[in-house]
Amino acid sequence: MTRWNESLPAEIVLSQAEIGVIVADRAGNVVFSNDYVAKLLRLDGATVSFTGKPLGELGLLPEGEPGRVDQITRQVLSGISWEDSFAGHRSDGSLLFIREVAVPLRDPSGEIDGIVLVITEAGRRDSLREPDRLRVLERIGQRLAGSLELDATLRQVAQILVPRFADHCFIDLFSGEKLIRRAAAHAGGWEPPEGTWARVGEAIHYPPGHFMQQAMSRLETIVVPDLQADFYPAPSEQSMSAADQAGLTSVIAAPLYARGELLGGMSLALSRLTDRPDPHYDLSDGDLIGAIASRVAVAIDNAMLFEAERRTALAFQQSLLPDSVPELDGLEVAFRYVPAKPLATQGQGIQTQVGGDWYDIIPLAAGRVGLVIGDVEGRGARAAATMGQLRAALRAYAQDEKSPADIMRKLDEWVRSTAPVGAGGDPPTVSCIYLIYDAWSRELTFANAGHAAPLLAVDGVIRPLEVRHKGVLLGVRGRGIRGLPTYREQTVTLAPGAALVLYTDGLTDRRTRDDGDGHYSEAEAVAMLRDALLAAAPSADALAVAAENAVPGDIDDDMAILVFRSSPDDLASFQRSFPAEPIMVSEARRLATTTFAAWKMHPDQADLALLLVSEVVTNAVLHASVTPSPAGRRFDLELESSLADVASGGANVGALTPASGLALGAHFAPVYRPREFTMRLRRGAASVWVEVFDPDLRLPRLRTARATDEGGRGLYLVEQLATRWGSRPTADGKAVWFEIPLDAKNNS
Repeated sequence: MTRWNESLPAEIVLSQAEIGVIVADRAGNVVFSNDYVAKLLRLDGATVSFTGKPLGELGLLPEGEPGRVDQITRQVLSGISWEDSFAGHRSDGSLLFIREVAVPLRDPSGEIDGIVLVITEAGRRDSLREPDRLRVLERIGQRLAGSLELDATLRQVAQILVPRFADHCFIDLFSGEKLIRRAAAHAGGWEPPEGTWARVGEAIHYPPGHFMQQAMSRLETIVVPDLQADFYPAPSEQSMSAADQAGLTSVIAAPLYARGELLGGMSLALSRLTDRPDPHYDLSDGDLIGAIASRVAVAIDNAMLFEAERRTALAFQQSLLPDSVPELDGLEVAFRYVPAKPLATQGQGIQTQVGGDWYDIIPLAAGRVGLVIGDVEGRGARAAATMGQLRAALRAYAQDEKSPADIMRKLDEWVRSTAPVGAGGDPPTVSCIYLIYDAWSRELTFANAGHAAPLLAVDGVIRPLEVRHKGVLLGVRGRGIRGLPTYREQTVTLAPGAALVLYTDGLTDRRTRDDGDGHYSEAEAVAMLRDALLAAAPSADALAVAAENAVPGDIDDDMAILVFRSSPDDLASFQRSFPAEPIMVSEARRLATTTFAAWKMHPDQADLALLLVSEVVTNAVLHASVTPSPAGRRFDLELESSLADVASGGANVGALTPASGLALGAHFAPVYRPREFTMRLRRGAASVWVEVFDPDLRLPRLRTARATDEGGRGLYLVEQLATRWGSRPTADGKAVWFEIPLDAKNNS
């Protein structure tokens, strides 16, 4: 090169360059062309001259649109460069795939004096399919930006590339140390024979030297233009056989690498499955796939982060919901919870669709069961956290044996207390319905706070449960709305085998139609739900499955379903009322003995239960005999005859009553007539419940008796020996209950 230190003639460079150069004047006529232009057109450069010919006659500019050549010429002469890839024609009529750049030619003064065309031969997809390339990139970019559902995104990326750009596409991602096939697509619906290429969900291992192994180890795109000319090891002989069967001709393998981590790899292949003019890739194709792989890798990484966050949120929410049904007598229960798919919301990006829907099953006193379903407004972790706190509060109120209406009032007060302090914000609103079911009496008592009425399935008919008092949403009072009705409860009797289906609005609200045209109305969705329940088997689980799948289309909100069905058979029970007299303790014990024997209760357990019956009944007799009724209006008092004489005249006042208007002094003491107590025995599948009712309003409390105390040890025995025990207020006083296993081996 030293001989060219002073000057290097341009003619030497242009004549030897593997690139075509054409110079045209302002009229678009050729004034210079180098030898490579003739070579591109398969002409003899020694005998052919292009000088003086118009550019449009050379076949080296796009000819698809009338006036296109003049438009390009005017653009470049105005000072704006032009470039494109397209298909031209050689002198023999064959296609020529070229890439051109046209720039203005300026004289020393800066004036535009002509046009310079720089021409290179390109691969077919660089030219003929350049618009397709842009569309592919655009479609893939839109798909990656519009979803964070990993598997669906990968599947659609593969389907975009096949068959437009490839006959086969595979996307493999690492799961720990294993490489797992996550997406695959083949042209024309072709499928590899079983046991050859890895299916979606199966592990794949690439041997050393395989093009995908090289791509992942070198972190660069590998292009194999001709598989027949180069040898690459296959994962197995069966894999090689399938490749031969499909007629693989060319392959591109690209690593999926994002944020410093290798996520997997993407490979594309051309084969004889389709009729392509040139079934081979070139380096420019590798550039396109490399660019696509980079975008896909970032999208995969984002999706994995989102999926991890979503799994955490779902795990948090589902940890707040019951994961199994407790053992219940006379009641069959099933439930479902379905989170909505990730949702792109206006101005907030794609959000995790956890929400505030919840349900619960709460064992209560004497075999009764509390059931609840509800929905906290909004979505996300805040709604789920509110739901968790609300569920815990309701459980506490329920296990304190409060009535459904009282629980709704307490929950409303709690929800109103969650309003932001000092920020002027409103508390959340919550719909909720709480029910208490007694399987022995079949009574269902409930209170509603603005929730949709459950569907009642009985005798082949599906209809809404009649809810006379719908109530208002919890928290509404905290928004300054006055004059709202209070919560009231209602009691109905369920027929044997009747089922109730409770659900949140995610089941029926804004469900996308099958044809994608809008949404089903709520009335349409409820009608489909009723039809599905009518066609389902009568079991609780079958009804829950039918409800979950009743309305087609993706759900717009999370969805909770709770189904319970009453037993078609009556449960064993015994009930008797007694005068509250000490002698009745032995009678109650005798009847309990007979009943336990008839129920085939284990003798040891029966003796234990009888001991506790004596303690609880004795306690009831003591309180019922000295305590006025809770109504507080029927004293039924008498005066002791020993105090019958009045100082003024010895008159007998034994017949005096409060209505006589006579003032009773300190010498007169009221004597209360004996009240009654009631003993109720209930047998379940594994336990016996004993309830004793008396008219005393005061609930018992457990206390530790001192060594010198003669009493105070009865409830302590109940506490120590019963499986569970408790007390609850009733309309006429209170009830004390305890539970004992039927069999001694179940006694914990």
